[in-house]
Amino acid sequence: MRTVRTVIVVLVFVAAATFAAGVVYVKSTGLRALPEPGPIETRLARMIRGLAIPRAVRARTNPLEASEEAVWLGLEHFARYCAMCHGNNGSGENTPIGRGLFPKPPDMRTDATQSRTDGELFYIIENGVRFTGMPAFGTGEENPAADKLAWQLVHFIRRLPRITPDEIGQMEALNAL
Repeated sequence: MRTVRTVIVVLVFVAAATFAAGVVYVKSTGLRALPEPGPIETRLARMIRGLAIPRAVRARTNPLEASEEAVWLGLEHFARYCAMCHGNNGSGENTPIGRGLFPKPPDMRTDATQSRTDGELFYIIENGVRFTGMPAFGTGEENPAADKLAWQLVHFIRRLPRITPDEIGQMEALNAL
């Protein structure tokens, strides 16, 4: 009985200390969206995101062939709906909406995005990322036309590390803002 009481006291103490640390953190940052997250916060957020994507979804492969047409259609959609946060080049730097988001939109050209499976990228496009500016573009229901567009976006995201100045110029003509 004494061991159970000790465990309960320790758990209450840990919970209280965690709550106090959270309050101190919130008071120090004010939950402002401007500062960059620190390395611990970034690592924790990525770990949680990784756990949130079901294993079966992570294992999915893109059912569309990586044709120039599929990449072009992904580029068009990205320019109209994604570039305002992620930038035409995928860097996420200094974009009209992205600069006010917290966390900042990721640089989609880096290994942190490019190492994601096609299924993970599809899932993020369809379901968004809670507590960020990334909205869900899916409906939560089977929609072959919307799924095709999301898979085209996955092909375009794979192209971002090699995007050309001509492609960026084409995107600028399509940008919504």
